[in-house]
Amino acid sequence: MNILLKRSCVFLIIAAWSVCCDVVPCHGAGFGIFTQGADALGQANAVTAHTDGPSAVFFNPALLVELPGTQIELGTTAVFPSRDFIGTNGQASDNEDTAYFPSTFYFTHQFNERLSAGLGVYNPFGLGTIWDSDWQGRFIATKSRITTYNINPTVACRISPRIAIGAGLDILVLDAKLKNRIDLSDIGQPEIGQEFAGDGEGVGFNVGLLIDITDRLTFGAGYRSEIKVDIDGKAKFDIPGNAGALTYILFPATSGQSSIRLPEQITAGLAWKIGPDWVMEAGLRWEGWSSFQQLKIKLDQPVGGKTANVSLRNWHDTWAYNVGTKYHINSRVAVMAGYLYGQNPVPGSTFEPAIPDSDTHLFTLGTEIAFNRFNLALAYGFQYQEDRKKRTNQYDSIANGTYENHLHLVAISMNCAF
Repeated sequence: MNILLKRSCVFLIIAAWSVCCDVVPCHGAGFGIFTQGADALGQANAVTAHTDGPSAVFFNPALLVELPGTQIELGTTAVFPSRDFIGTNGQASDNEDTAYFPSTFYFTHQFNERLSAGLGVYNPFGLGTIWDSDWQGRFIATKSRITTYNINPTVACRISPRIAIGAGLDILVLDAKLKNRIDLSDIGQPEIGQEFAGDGEGVGFNVGLLIDITDRLTFGAGYRSEIKVDIDGKAKFDIPGNAGALTYILFPATSGQSSIRLPEQITAGLAWKIGPDWVMEAGLRWEGWSSFQQLKIKLDQPVGGKTANVSLRNWHDTWAYNVGTKYHINSRVAVMAGYLYGQNPVPGSTFEPAIPDSDTHLFTLGTEIAFNRFNLALAYGFQYQEDRKKRTNQYDSIANGTYENHLHLVAISMNCAF
Protein backbone atom coordinates (compact mmCIF):
# COMPACT_ATOMS: atom_id res chain seq x y z
CA MET A 1 0.00 0.00 0.00
CA ASN A 2 2.90 2.41 0.64
CA ILE A 3 4.07 1.98 -2.98
CA LEU A 4 0.52 2.58 -4.18
CA LEU A 5 0.21 5.70 -2.07
CA LYS A 6 3.53 7.01 -3.31
CA ARG A 7 2.58 6.68 -6.96
CA SER A 8 -0.89 8.11 -6.48
CA CYS A 9 0.31 11.16 -4.55
CA VAL A 10 3.30 12.02 -6.75
CA PHE A 11 1.13 13.79 -9.29
CA LEU A 12 -0.85 15.72 -6.69
CA ILE A 13 2.40 16.92 -5.12
CA ILE A 14 3.81 18.03 -8.47
CA ALA A 15 0.51 19.69 -9.31
CA ALA A 16 0.32 21.61 -6.06
CA TRP A 17 3.75 23.13 -6.71
CA SER A 18 3.49 23.45 -10.48
CA VAL A 19 0.16 25.20 -10.21
CA CYS A 20 2.00 28.46 -9.61
CA CYS A 21 3.53 28.34 -13.10
CA ASP A 22 2.50 29.46 -16.53
CA VAL A 23 3.12 28.48 -20.11
CA VAL A 24 6.66 27.11 -20.44
CA PRO A 25 10.04 27.84 -18.78
CA CYS A 26 11.91 30.62 -20.62
CA HIS A 27 15.48 31.44 -19.57
CA GLY A 28 14.62 31.31 -15.89
CA ALA A 29 15.65 28.91 -13.15
CA GLY A 30 13.09 26.23 -12.33
CA PHE A 31 10.15 27.59 -14.30
CA GLY A 32 10.72 31.35 -14.32
CA ILE A 33 9.31 33.36 -17.22
CA PHE A 34 11.44 36.34 -18.23
CA THR A 35 10.07 37.02 -21.73
CA GLN A 36 8.74 40.42 -20.70
CA GLY A 37 9.13 42.35 -23.95
CA ALA A 38 10.87 42.09 -27.31
CA ASP A 39 13.28 44.94 -26.56
CA ALA A 40 14.43 43.19 -23.38
CA LEU A 41 14.64 39.76 -25.00
CA GLY A 42 16.82 41.14 -27.80
CA GLN A 43 19.33 42.15 -25.11
CA ALA A 44 19.03 38.87 -23.16
CA ASN A 45 17.24 40.83 -20.41
CA ALA A 46 20.33 42.90 -19.59
CA VAL A 47 18.06 45.89 -18.96
CA THR A 48 18.14 46.44 -15.19
CA ALA A 49 20.26 49.62 -15.42
CA HIS A 50 18.83 51.16 -18.61
CA THR A 51 15.57 51.09 -20.55
CA ASP A 52 13.74 52.50 -23.53
CA GLY A 53 10.27 51.24 -22.68
CA PRO A 54 7.55 50.43 -20.10
CA SER A 55 8.78 46.86 -19.48
CA ALA A 56 10.92 48.55 -16.82
CA VAL A 57 7.90 47.91 -14.58
CA PHE A 58 9.11 44.30 -14.44
CA PHE A 59 12.90 44.66 -14.56
CA ASN A 60 13.43 47.74 -12.36
CA PRO A 61 10.58 50.12 -11.45
CA ALA A 62 13.05 52.90 -10.60
CA LEU A 63 13.70 53.23 -14.34
CA LEU A 64 10.20 54.65 -14.85
CA VAL A 65 11.55 58.13 -14.07
CA GLU A 66 13.51 57.87 -17.36
CA LEU A 67 10.35 57.45 -19.47
CA PRO A 68 8.72 60.69 -20.63
CA GLY A 69 4.99 61.30 -20.99
CA THR A 70 2.51 58.42 -21.11
CA GLN A 71 3.46 55.13 -22.74
CA ILE A 72 1.64 51.87 -23.44
CA GLU A 73 3.31 48.64 -24.52
CA LEU A 74 1.68 45.43 -25.71
CA GLY A 75 3.68 42.33 -26.57
CA THR A 76 3.75 38.59 -26.89
CA THR A 77 6.38 35.90 -27.34
CA ALA A 78 5.85 32.75 -29.37
CA VAL A 79 7.70 29.96 -27.54
CA PHE A 80 8.39 26.77 -29.49
CA PRO A 81 9.72 24.09 -27.11
CA SER A 82 11.37 20.83 -28.11
CA ARG A 83 11.98 18.08 -25.56
CA ASP A 84 13.32 14.61 -26.30
CA PHE A 85 13.74 11.69 -23.93
CA ILE A 86 15.94 8.65 -24.45
CA GLY A 87 15.42 5.97 -21.84
CA THR A 88 18.12 3.77 -20.41
CA ASN A 89 16.64 0.95 -22.51
CA GLY A 90 17.05 3.03 -25.67
CA GLN A 91 13.36 3.80 -26.06
CA ALA A 92 12.76 7.41 -27.16
CA SER A 93 9.84 9.80 -26.59
CA ASP A 94 9.13 13.31 -27.86
CA ASN A 95 7.33 16.03 -26.01
CA GLU A 96 4.17 16.98 -27.91
CA ASP A 97 4.13 20.65 -26.91
CA THR A 98 2.87 23.21 -29.41
CA ALA A 99 3.61 26.94 -29.32
CA TYR A 100 2.95 28.97 -26.16
CA PHE A 101 2.34 32.71 -26.05
CA PRO A 102 3.25 34.47 -22.78
CA SER A 103 2.06 38.04 -23.24
CA THR A 104 2.59 41.41 -21.60
CA PHE A 105 0.80 44.72 -21.03
CA TYR A 106 2.60 47.76 -19.60
CA PHE A 107 1.43 51.31 -18.91
CA THR A 108 3.58 54.16 -17.57
CA HIS A 109 2.96 57.84 -16.86
CA GLN A 110 5.39 60.59 -15.84
CA PHE A 111 3.69 63.16 -13.60
CA ASN A 112 6.76 65.41 -13.45
CA GLU A 113 10.54 65.09 -13.51
CA ARG A 114 10.57 63.40 -10.11
CA LEU A 115 7.47 61.19 -9.98
CA SER A 116 6.23 58.41 -12.28
CA ALA A 117 3.87 55.46 -12.04
CA GLY A 118 3.21 52.29 -13.99
CA LEU A 119 1.19 49.10 -14.29
CA GLY A 120 2.20 45.71 -15.64
CA VAL A 121 0.24 42.52 -16.35
CA TYR A 122 2.40 39.56 -17.29
CA ASN A 123 3.35 35.91 -16.68
CA PRO A 124 6.10 35.61 -14.02
CA PHE A 125 6.52 31.80 -13.96
CA GLY A 126 5.88 29.03 -16.46
CA LEU A 127 5.43 25.35 -17.09
CA GLY A 128 4.02 23.46 -20.06
CA THR A 129 4.78 19.85 -20.96
CA ILE A 130 2.85 17.21 -22.91
CA TRP A 131 4.19 13.67 -23.10
CA ASP A 132 2.63 10.67 -24.83
CA SER A 133 -0.01 8.96 -22.69
CA ASP A 134 1.93 5.68 -22.97
CA TRP A 135 5.50 6.93 -22.48
CA GLN A 136 7.81 5.56 -19.77
CA GLY A 137 7.25 8.46 -17.40
CA ARG A 138 3.46 8.53 -17.62
CA PHE A 139 3.17 7.57 -13.94
CA ILE A 140 4.84 10.89 -13.06
CA ALA A 141 3.45 13.26 -15.71
CA THR A 142 1.71 13.27 -19.09
CA LYS A 143 0.30 16.79 -19.38
CA SER A 144 1.11 19.94 -17.41
CA ARG A 145 -0.64 23.14 -18.46
CA ILE A 146 -0.87 26.10 -16.09
CA THR A 147 -1.84 29.76 -16.43
CA THR A 148 -0.78 32.58 -14.11
CA TYR A 149 -0.94 36.36 -14.28
CA ASN A 150 0.81 38.95 -12.17
CA ILE A 151 -0.80 42.37 -11.76
CA ASN A 152 1.97 44.82 -10.81
CA PRO A 153 1.16 48.51 -10.04
CA THR A 154 4.33 50.55 -9.39
CA VAL A 155 5.54 54.04 -8.49
CA ALA A 156 8.98 55.63 -8.94
CA CYS A 157 10.59 58.75 -7.49
CA ARG A 158 13.81 60.59 -8.28
CA ILE A 159 15.17 61.47 -4.85
CA SER A 160 18.25 63.31 -6.18
CA PRO A 161 19.61 64.26 -9.60
CA ARG A 162 21.46 60.92 -9.79
CA ILE A 163 19.38 58.52 -7.65
CA ALA A 164 15.88 57.11 -8.19
CA ILE A 165 13.87 54.46 -6.37
CA GLY A 166 10.76 52.49 -7.26
CA ALA A 167 8.33 50.10 -5.61
CA GLY A 168 5.35 48.00 -6.59
CA LEU A 169 2.78 45.44 -5.50
CA ASP A 170 2.62 41.92 -6.99
CA ILE A 171 -0.86 40.38 -7.15
CA LEU A 172 -0.58 36.82 -8.45
CA VAL A 173 -3.55 34.77 -9.68
CA LEU A 174 -3.38 31.28 -11.17
CA ASP A 175 -5.23 28.34 -12.67
CA ALA A 176 -3.95 24.86 -13.56
CA LYS A 177 -4.84 21.52 -15.08
CA LEU A 178 -2.42 18.57 -14.96
CA LYS A 179 -2.64 14.89 -15.87
CA ASN A 180 -0.77 11.62 -15.33
CA ARG A 181 -1.37 7.86 -15.15
CA ILE A 182 -1.37 5.63 -12.05
CA ASP A 183 0.09 2.12 -12.11
CA LEU A 184 -2.12 -0.32 -10.19
CA SER A 185 -0.37 -3.52 -11.24
CA ASP A 186 0.64 -4.03 -7.58
CA ILE A 187 -3.00 -4.85 -6.80
CA GLY A 188 -3.77 -6.55 -10.10
CA GLN A 189 -5.75 -3.64 -11.57
CA PRO A 190 -5.41 -1.75 -14.89
CA GLU A 191 -3.86 1.72 -15.15
CA ILE A 192 -6.10 4.66 -14.40
CA GLY A 193 -5.88 8.32 -15.41
CA GLN A 194 -5.62 11.19 -12.96
CA GLU A 195 -6.41 14.86 -13.49
CA PHE A 196 -5.79 17.79 -11.15
CA ALA A 197 -7.40 21.22 -11.49
CA GLY A 198 -6.62 23.96 -9.00
CA ASP A 199 -6.33 27.69 -8.44
CA GLY A 200 -4.93 30.13 -5.92
CA GLU A 201 -3.59 33.60 -5.35
CA GLY A 202 -0.85 35.41 -3.46
CA VAL A 203 0.55 38.89 -2.84
CA GLY A 204 4.12 40.19 -2.79
CA PHE A 205 6.10 43.33 -3.59
CA ASN A 206 9.03 44.57 -5.66
CA VAL A 207 11.47 47.47 -5.30
CA GLY A 208 14.10 49.01 -7.56
CA LEU A 209 17.13 51.32 -7.41
CA LEU A 210 18.82 53.42 -10.10
CA ILE A 211 22.12 55.28 -9.62
CA ASP A 212 23.77 57.39 -12.31
CA ILE A 213 27.38 56.90 -11.26
CA THR A 214 28.57 59.13 -14.10
CA ASP A 215 26.94 60.52 -17.21
CA ARG A 216 27.86 57.28 -18.99
CA LEU A 217 27.83 54.64 -16.23
CA THR A 218 24.59 53.57 -14.52
CA PHE A 219 23.88 50.98 -11.83
CA GLY A 220 20.47 49.39 -11.42
CA ALA A 221 19.07 46.77 -9.03
CA GLY A 222 15.72 45.16 -8.36
CA TYR A 223 14.22 42.91 -5.70
CA ARG A 224 11.07 40.77 -5.75
CA SER A 225 9.78 39.25 -2.54
CA GLU A 226 8.63 35.71 -1.95
CA ILE A 227 4.96 35.15 -2.72
CA LYS A 228 3.01 32.63 -0.69
CA VAL A 229 0.34 30.93 -2.78
CA ASP A 230 -2.53 29.09 -1.10
CA ILE A 231 -3.84 26.39 -3.43
CA ASP A 232 -7.27 24.81 -3.57
CA GLY A 233 -7.78 22.04 -6.08
CA LYS A 234 -9.66 18.93 -7.05
CA ALA A 235 -8.44 15.55 -8.24
CA LYS A 236 -10.51 13.14 -10.27
CA PHE A 237 -9.72 9.71 -11.68
CA ASP A 238 -10.51 8.10 -15.03
CA ILE A 239 -11.18 4.51 -14.00
CA PRO A 240 -11.81 1.93 -16.78
CA GLY A 241 -14.88 -0.29 -16.66
CA ASN A 242 -12.88 -3.46 -16.00
CA ALA A 243 -11.43 -2.09 -12.74
CA GLY A 244 -12.46 -3.71 -9.49
CA ALA A 245 -14.44 -2.12 -6.70
CA LEU A 246 -11.26 -1.63 -4.65
CA THR A 247 -9.97 0.87 -7.21
CA TYR A 248 -13.05 3.06 -6.81
CA ILE A 249 -12.68 2.94 -3.04
CA LEU A 250 -8.97 3.83 -3.07
CA PHE A 251 -9.25 6.65 -5.62
CA PRO A 252 -12.32 8.80 -5.02
CA ALA A 253 -12.62 12.30 -6.48
CA THR A 254 -11.42 14.64 -3.76
CA SER A 255 -10.43 18.18 -2.94
CA GLY A 256 -6.98 19.10 -1.68
CA GLN A 257 -5.13 22.05 -0.19
CA SER A 258 -1.52 23.12 -0.06
CA SER A 259 0.63 26.25 0.01
CA ILE A 260 3.95 27.12 -1.54
CA ARG A 261 6.33 30.07 -1.64
CA LEU A 262 7.56 31.44 -4.94
CA PRO A 263 11.21 32.44 -4.58
CA GLU A 264 12.53 35.91 -3.91
CA GLN A 265 14.64 37.36 -6.73
CA ILE A 266 17.46 39.90 -6.89
CA THR A 267 18.72 41.43 -10.13
CA ALA A 268 21.52 43.91 -10.72
CA GLY A 269 23.16 45.46 -13.77
CA LEU A 270 25.80 47.97 -14.83
CA ALA A 271 25.10 49.89 -18.04
CA TRP A 272 27.76 51.74 -20.02
CA LYS A 273 26.79 54.34 -22.60
CA ILE A 274 29.62 53.82 -25.05
CA GLY A 275 28.31 56.68 -27.16
CA PRO A 276 25.08 58.64 -27.71
CA ASP A 277 23.68 55.77 -29.82
CA TRP A 278 25.22 52.73 -28.15
CA VAL A 279 24.68 51.14 -24.74
CA MET A 280 25.95 47.88 -23.24
CA GLU A 281 24.95 46.24 -19.97
CA ALA A 282 26.21 43.32 -17.91
CA GLY A 283 24.07 41.89 -15.15
CA LEU A 284 23.19 39.03 -12.85
CA ARG A 285 20.13 37.48 -11.22
CA TRP A 286 19.81 35.48 -7.99
CA GLU A 287 16.73 33.36 -7.19
CA GLY A 288 16.06 31.88 -3.78
CA TRP A 289 14.74 28.45 -4.75
CA SER A 290 16.14 26.97 -1.52
CA SER A 291 12.84 28.03 0.05
CA PHE A 292 11.37 24.98 -1.67
CA GLN A 293 12.62 22.19 0.56
CA GLN A 294 9.44 20.15 0.88
CA LEU A 295 5.77 20.24 0.01
CA LYS A 296 2.87 19.03 2.07
CA ILE A 297 -0.54 18.36 0.55
CA LYS A 298 -3.72 17.67 2.50
CA LEU A 299 -6.57 15.70 0.92
CA ASP A 300 -10.19 15.94 2.06
CA GLN A 301 -10.70 12.23 1.37
CA PRO A 302 -8.15 9.42 1.64
CA VAL A 303 -6.21 8.56 -1.53
CA GLY A 304 -4.35 5.28 -1.21
CA GLY A 305 -5.39 5.18 2.44
CA LYS A 306 -3.93 8.53 3.58
CA THR A 307 -5.12 12.15 3.65
CA ALA A 308 -1.73 13.89 3.72
CA ASN A 309 1.71 13.44 2.25
CA VAL A 310 5.04 15.26 2.41
CA SER A 311 7.46 15.23 -0.54
CA LEU A 312 11.06 16.40 -0.32
CA ARG A 313 12.21 18.81 -3.06
CA ASN A 314 15.54 20.18 -1.73
CA TRP A 315 15.93 22.77 -4.50
CA HIS A 316 18.83 25.18 -4.23
CA ASP A 317 19.44 28.87 -4.98
CA THR A 318 20.56 29.78 -8.50
CA TRP A 319 22.53 32.46 -10.34
CA ALA A 320 22.16 33.74 -13.88
CA TYR A 321 24.55 36.06 -15.74
CA ASN A 322 23.80 38.10 -18.84
CA VAL A 323 25.24 40.69 -21.18
CA GLY A 324 23.40 42.69 -23.82
CA THR A 325 23.84 45.63 -26.14
CA LYS A 326 21.70 48.03 -28.17
CA TYR A 327 22.96 50.23 -31.01
CA HIS A 328 20.95 52.89 -32.84
CA ILE A 329 21.94 52.80 -36.49
CA ASN A 330 19.98 56.02 -37.04
CA SER A 331 17.03 57.85 -35.51
CA ARG A 332 14.60 55.13 -36.61
CA VAL A 333 16.39 51.78 -36.45
CA ALA A 334 18.24 50.04 -33.61
CA VAL A 335 19.75 46.57 -33.38
CA MET A 336 20.24 44.39 -30.27
CA ALA A 337 22.11 41.28 -29.20
CA GLY A 338 22.71 39.38 -25.96
CA TYR A 339 23.70 36.21 -24.12
CA LEU A 340 22.51 34.69 -20.83
CA TYR A 341 23.73 31.74 -18.79
CA GLY A 342 21.47 30.41 -16.03
CA GLN A 343 21.81 27.68 -13.43
CA ASN A 344 18.98 25.30 -12.58
CA PRO A 345 17.74 24.61 -9.01
CA VAL A 346 16.68 20.96 -9.29
CA PRO A 347 18.98 18.37 -7.68
CA GLY A 348 19.25 14.86 -9.09
CA SER A 349 17.44 13.40 -6.09
CA THR A 350 14.16 15.13 -7.03
CA PHE A 351 14.54 15.58 -10.81
CA GLU A 352 11.41 14.54 -12.74
CA PRO A 353 9.89 15.03 -16.23
CA ALA A 354 7.18 17.55 -15.31
CA ILE A 355 9.99 20.07 -14.71
CA PRO A 356 12.98 18.66 -16.68
CA ASP A 357 15.15 21.67 -15.88
CA SER A 358 18.86 22.03 -16.64
CA ASP A 359 21.48 24.77 -16.99
CA THR A 360 20.56 27.22 -19.75
CA HIS A 361 22.35 29.13 -22.52
CA LEU A 362 20.32 31.84 -24.29
CA PHE A 363 21.47 33.62 -27.47
CA THR A 364 19.40 36.59 -28.71
CA LEU A 365 19.12 39.11 -31.55
CA GLY A 366 16.62 41.90 -32.08
CA THR A 367 15.70 45.13 -33.80
CA GLU A 368 13.58 48.16 -33.01
CA ILE A 369 11.94 50.45 -35.55
CA ALA A 370 10.50 53.89 -34.70
CA PHE A 371 7.39 55.28 -36.43
CA ASN A 372 6.77 58.74 -34.96
CA ARG A 373 4.93 57.92 -31.70
CA PHE A 374 5.15 54.17 -32.21
CA ASN A 375 8.06 51.77 -31.69
CA LEU A 376 7.97 48.21 -33.03
CA ALA A 377 10.43 45.75 -31.46
CA LEU A 378 11.19 42.27 -32.79
CA ALA A 379 13.49 39.70 -31.19
CA TYR A 380 14.59 36.09 -31.59
CA GLY A 381 16.14 33.87 -28.97
CA PHE A 382 17.55 30.36 -29.03
CA GLN A 383 17.60 28.74 -25.61
CA TYR A 384 19.77 25.65 -25.33
CA GLN A 385 19.44 23.60 -22.17
CA GLU A 386 22.24 21.22 -21.31
CA ASP A 387 21.32 17.53 -21.43
CA ARG A 388 20.06 16.19 -18.12
CA LYS A 389 20.04 12.58 -16.91
CA LYS A 390 17.51 11.15 -14.50
CA ARG A 391 18.77 8.32 -12.36
CA THR A 392 16.91 6.32 -9.74
CA ASN A 393 15.73 8.81 -7.12
CA GLN A 394 12.65 9.44 -4.98
CA TYR A 395 10.56 8.63 -8.06
CA ASP A 396 12.28 5.24 -8.25
CA SER A 397 13.56 4.23 -11.70
CA ILE A 398 10.52 5.59 -13.57
CA ALA A 399 11.58 7.63 -16.64
CA ASN A 400 15.30 7.09 -16.07
CA GLY A 401 17.26 8.35 -19.06
CA THR A 402 18.49 11.47 -20.84
CA TYR A 403 16.42 14.63 -21.36
CA GLU A 404 17.33 16.96 -24.23
CA ASN A 405 15.67 20.39 -24.35
CA HIS A 406 15.79 23.58 -26.37
CA LEU A 407 13.46 26.49 -27.16
CA HIS A 408 12.94 28.95 -29.99
CA LEU A 409 11.52 32.31 -28.93
CA VAL A 410 10.06 34.94 -31.31
CA ALA A 411 8.90 38.16 -29.62
CA ILE A 412 7.06 41.23 -30.82
CA SER A 413 6.18 44.37 -28.85
CA MET A 414 4.45 47.62 -29.84
CA ASN A 415 5.06 50.75 -27.77
CA CYS A 416 2.94 53.89 -28.15
CA ALA A 417 3.98 57.20 -26.53
CA PHE A 418 1.56 60.06 -25.89
